[in-house]
Amino acid sequence: MSKLDFLEELRWRGMLKQHTPDIEKYLSEGKAVGYWGADPTSDSLTIGNLAAGMMMVHFQRCGHQPIILLGGATGMVGDPSGKSAERNLLTEEQLAHNIAGIRRNLENIFNFDAAENPAILVNNYDWFKEMNVLDFLRDVGKHYPINVMMAKDSVKSRLESGISFTEFSYQLIQGYDFKYLHDTYNCKLQVGGSDQWGNMTSGTELLRRCGSSDTHVITCPLVTKADGTKFGKSAGGAVWLDPKKTSPYKYYQFWLNAADTEVGKYLRIFTLLDREEIEALEAQHAEDPGRNLMQKKLAEEATVFLHGREAYEMAQQASQILFGKGTKDTLLALSEADFLDVFGGVPNSNISADTLGDAVPIVDFLTEHTQVYSSKGEARRAIKGGGVRVNKEKVEGEDTSVSAADLLNEKYLLLQKGKKNYHLVIVD
Repeated sequence: MSKLDFLEELRWRGMLKQHTPDIEKYLSEGKAVGYWGADPTSDSLTIGNLAAGMMMVHFQRCGHQPIILLGGATGMVGDPSGKSAERNLLTEEQLAHNIAGIRRNLENIFNFDAAENPAILVNNYDWFKEMNVLDFLRDVGKHYPINVMMAKDSVKSRLESGISFTEFSYQLIQGYDFKYLHDTYNCKLQVGGSDQWGNMTSGTELLRRCGSSDTHVITCPLVTKADGTKFGKSAGGAVWLDPKKTSPYKYYQFWLNAADTEVGKYLRIFTLLDREEIEALEAQHAEDPGRNLMQKKLAEEATVFLHGREAYEMAQQASQILFGKGTKDTLLALSEADFLDVFGGVPNSNISADTLGDAVPIVDFLTEHTQVYSSKGEARRAIKGGGVRVNKEKVEGEDTSVSAADLLNEKYLLLQKGKKNYHLVIVD
């Protein structure tokens, strides 16, 4: 992929919203250096962050050098963009914890070991921690006219509800980030979501006032769900990049359930499939929408990209379990988190560990201890008809017993009546 392809890659993927003039000229001059920043307001990024981060993924694929900036300093201040109220300020300890978590996310997304253009990870706290307020006001603040700062959308939208000087100064800090990276790494490009345009161009303005006019900004549209709401941490139902917060199974399921109206957009933004592959999928999907070919491919590509092939295959197997497939070995292979993700919503009952101190006859277990069947006669008939399973294994006769040796993760038993009716027994 040539270096001139970057903008075109963003265009056909629907990932180009705005850019500063003459960006094509800069990208044509050789290996460009650009950065994308994220504030560590949580210990994981979400797919809302990933939508902008994917711009940097393509930037690196096109031969350019990406810098990923974690806002250890800006995270202490709080970005007013898109917020109706002041953010809670985080402590240094909270920020350090969050940054460590986000680093793990980024290792799955960017190539930090590339021979020609490895990704670089920086933390803006490293250059702000030694700067005193007088130096900041003299070297940075003097370049920012108040009327220009007041005109930023992120500020104007908060004037009625109120904005503190802390958040008001955010654009100065982000602007200086660009200057620091420009002076240190010859970075001349910043990318981000379209809601960041005001903060990002404050960096180009600062650099222009300091004598560097050849700097650029590119934004992507904010990615929304089918109902028009944006992906994010505070919008409800966040989809996290950390597998401990959103398991690979839930991540896979999220993409598998994408609406037909959105799946084409998501394939372009959240996968590395090329244009021909996506358009071929769209043609196949149009012929037979019921097969959900686009959703299946999206779920595969997005899950493999973030969590790897093995996690995708496990998520796929877990997904199939609910539809009658899988064996006891399949259940045993699931982590407890994945197991609960799959079966946490099915009917359940709790029993004490003492109940399984001695082996319990299956008929008694199904009636007296779990009430899966209302009578022993009903339970016996179901067993005789081959319609009862324990941990995916068919109960062959009413002389079968259940004991602690049958527990999954030393805590669970999965009962099944018929093909798709499950009952989860939790042993306390």
